[in-house]
Amino acid sequence: MQKKKRILLKVGSNTLTKETNNISRGKIEDIANQIAKLKDSCEFIIVSSGAIAVAKQFVKLESKQSAIFVKQALASIGQPHLIRIYQEIFREYGLLTSQCLLSYSDFERKQSKTNIVNTINILVQNNYIPIINENDTVATDEIQFGDNDKLAALTAVLLEVDLLIIATNTFGIYTKESIKNKAPKTIEEVDNFEDLLKEVVNSKSTHGSGGMQSKIEAASLTKNANIETWIVNGLEDHFITNAFDNKVPFTRIK
Repeated sequence: MQKKKRILLKVGSNTLTKETNNISRGKIEDIANQIAKLKDSCEFIIVSSGAIAVAKQFVKLESKQSAIFVKQALASIGQPHLIRIYQEIFREYGLLTSQCLLSYSDFERKQSKTNIVNTINILVQNNYIPIINENDTVATDEIQFGDNDKLAALTAVLLEVDLLIIATNTFGIYTKESIKNKAPKTIEEVDNFEDLLKEVVNSKSTHGSGGMQSKIEAASLTKNANIETWIVNGLEDHFITNAFDNKVPFTRIK
């Protein structure tokens, strides 16, 4: 059998909500539909934000404590709902899912890293799609900054994936000049990473906490591990298959 291409797909809150205040079931259907089409040639691991966004749909927490603790509590409420939505929709497409919650400390301990690799490999071998999020109730790194971009990159490196796809709300990275001129032009291929850094304009999305800067930092981690990174517009329908078919502009960091 031909070896499947291992892809880590990172989906941020802004993509999952389609820039609204609610999780978009239609967007999760779009992702499931594409994975179902590609499952004979690709195996997917998903790093998904969205737990806080889900909780905010039906909960308003009152607290005199720091806003970060409120967000951690919201993540705790929203995470099971987020996974339930994934499970329900993916099942309709014949796809099985599982939940994995990780913290940065897991990447610092040899035994934890071994456990992550072994567990996820078994899941993937048995046709389960691991859906990974930061364990927000005990860690705050990605709540405060990054929107799971760094977590996705660290996981991609640890699992030795073939490709990291970061879904965002732009057609990749635009040149600084084109943004200034209000006519965004995508940097389609990146060979020189230092040149790319000069083009980055940092702006954060509505629900996300990362902005383009955190995506560049994530890409630098995967680049050092010889993993290609694509930054694609996840708000578009069929954004994965269209990128594979070169039907839309996106940034490919070699």
